[in-house]
Amino acid sequence: MSNNNAAVVEIAQTASKFTSSIVLHSENKYIDVKSILGLFTTLVSSHSYELHVHGPDAEEAKKAMTEVFQKHGLHITVAS
Repeated sequence: MSNNNAAVVEIAQTASKFTSSIVLHSENKYIDVKSILGLFTTLVSSHSYELHVHGPDAEEAKKAMTEVFQKHGLHITVAS
């Protein structure tokens, strides 16, 4: 899991820049992407995730989150 430290921190920091709600859906769980602890217990690179973004800056947030997930080799689908 240690190789994911940088990913978790960068994902949470990126999400925190936005006022939108950014939630990661994985299997039966919904995780607030701004929560480092939530990400640590959930983020496994072999899974694919669905990202739900709602709020005033949702479009910018979707773009930034997609980029940071891809940078760390994590697969996400952004829910429309």
